[in-house]
Amino acid sequence: MLVLFETAAGYAIFKVLDEKKLLEVDSLWKEFETPEKANKIVKLKHFEKFQDTTEALAASTALVEGKISKNLKKILKKIVAKDAHEQLAVADAKLGGVIKDKLNLSCIHSPMVTELMRGIRSQMEGLITGLPSREMAAMCLGLAHSLSRYKLKFSPDKVDTMIVQAISLLDDLDKELNNYIMRCREWYGWHFPELGKIITDNLTYCKCVKQIGDRRNFSSSDLSDFIPEEVEEEVKAAAEISMGTEVSEEDISNIQHLCDQVIEISDYRAQLYDYLKNRMMAIAPNLTVMVGELVGARLIAHAGSLLNLAKHPASTVQILGAEKALFRALKTKRDTPKFGLIYHASIVGQTTAKNKGKISRMLAAKTALTIRYDALGESTSAEMGAENRLKVETRLRHLEEKGIRRISGTGKALARADKYQHKSEVKTYDPSGESTLPLVPKKRKIEEEEEETEAPVKAKKVKVVEIKEEPEDLQEEEEPVKKKKKKKQKEVFVEEVEEEEEEQPTTSTAGETTEKKKKKKKKKIKEEPEDD
Repeated sequence: MLVLFETAAGYAIFKVLDEKKLLEVDSLWKEFETPEKANKIVKLKHFEKFQDTTEALAASTALVEGKISKNLKKILKKIVAKDAHEQLAVADAKLGGVIKDKLNLSCIHSPMVTELMRGIRSQMEGLITGLPSREMAAMCLGLAHSLSRYKLKFSPDKVDTMIVQAISLLDDLDKELNNYIMRCREWYGWHFPELGKIITDNLTYCKCVKQIGDRRNFSSSDLSDFIPEEVEEEVKAAAEISMGTEVSEEDISNIQHLCDQVIEISDYRAQLYDYLKNRMMAIAPNLTVMVGELVGARLIAHAGSLLNLAKHPASTVQILGAEKALFRALKTKRDTPKFGLIYHASIVGQTTAKNKGKISRMLAAKTALTIRYDALGESTSAEMGAENRLKVETRLRHLEEKGIRRISGTGKALARADKYQHKSEVKTYDPSGESTLPLVPKKRKIEEEEEETEAPVKAKKVKVVEIKEEPEDLQEEEEPVKKKKKKKQKEVFVEEVEEEEEEQPTTSTAGETTEKKKKKKKKKIKEEPEDD
């Protein structure tokens, strides 16, 4: 058996001396504890050294991609072809398949081969003669640096760094433009305040100020390149009766220089936006079709790269950019946010406030699929993004029409909306709510309550007396002991009634007559038991 071993210094081919010991995979490492033991297992047959780092880099990249380099092909034809009947042990199964197809050599890759490679690597200095350890270390370091630079330069995963930088610069330019335009309007507003109300567009405002300068030049200048004729006449009329202060030529020159900066930054921003749009269509076409260039670029920038964004689930893509609101909601135990950066997508903006949460959830699910397709797929077409966008728009149309459709067997007929009739209700004003004071004085209330409580007491006691008066004819038949007890009870009730009547003031003659009648009754009641 032959072994193909790759190093940073070159290719090495070993001959296995004792193949029986290779069968014991678990104890194979013991055979490579010392260089002497290792030389009993394998023996170096040929070593092809790399001439420089460039050749080593080309061979390493070919091995990583599973291809055969020119040098390796020559070595295999010269050395291994002589022993074509023997198997060739390789560290990569993909490389073994390529060698078998092109050179018709039987290759082997198994856990036994992996352990053998590990043992050879541990005793590489003793097995490969004529290669100093210092030179080997220098070759390893140089190849590592070269390979890292190559991967960073040509890696498809790192191309999206341009998008991250472009969208960040675009946001910074917008902030600076707003500051400059606000400063320019405020500065020139002291000289010609009416111009800011007439011309609302910021870029047109700066172009007019740059061309004219002093407001006295407006009457003799032509502004037809920037504004229509009607607005131009209005500006000229306002310049003649302006209430602004007079400024020097030096002030005007500084303002014009600021206007130059605003115009230049605006032009560069438009150019940067076109660059970002083209770059997004090249790297993530399906994502661009789904949510647009700006939202897609912000999602990539927030995740760090397109590959990192592809690792996020749809629920994370939905609230990406609203992390602060999410953790605040979790901390206070309130409702979590329904959308983050994806809120600025055109599809979410078309929906009503009621359906924004549903559409953003569905859009995030389809966007996650398109991101993975762009990051991991080989196709560069935007057909998948267009199909998913059509599905989301269909769902949106269904949700919007759901409110006006009636429930029926087919579900296709539209509901009939009844004619709206306004019904007005006239309500009268209740003035009782204005004052917090009671309407009736407290003293009068207390007196009324006392009278109400006294009235039922009187009625009860009078009735008791009347009931006592009824069995007069039957008193003679009863025993004298019982009569004495009844006499005492009658006297007690009569005395209580007299006391209550004395407390009440006599206000009318009718009241006096009733009192006299009651007194007469009382006398009769007292006299009757005496006669008995």
